[in-house]
Amino acid sequence: MRRLAVAAVVLLALGPACASAGSGTTSLTITAWPQGRDAGNGRTWTLRCDPAGGTLPRRAAACRQLAARDEPFSPIPDDVACIEIYGGPQEALVRGRYRGRRVWARFDRTDGCQAGRWDRVRLLFPIRVGVR
Repeated sequence: MRRLAVAAVVLLALGPACASAGSGTTSLTITAWPQGRDAGNGRTWTLRCDPAGGTLPRRAAACRQLAARDEPFSPIPDDVACIEIYGGPQEALVRGRYRGRRVWARFDRTDGCQAGRWDRVRLLFPIRVGVR
């Protein structure tokens, strides 16, 4: 009986911390342009998490991929050196709310840093990637 009481106290103590770590709404609109914005032909999807929903393919996997990142929408810092290898014309815009915080993030593949940033959340962009 004592073990049960200790477990209950631990769960009660951790409950608010666990809830706040993942709290907040995730509701995103994702638009991706396979040949860049100037070429048009953008495609748009929606994504909601907890529970996973929306029109994006592989919604649950995309929610898990986002949850595994501390700051999935943060830009590359200005003081980072990036390899000058063009990754393709693809561009994307993610807007909405992530964990309750407002998001407005642009993605492209203009150099190694930007391509890496894209790849970290690639499930959000279900378009063909690569130089043509």
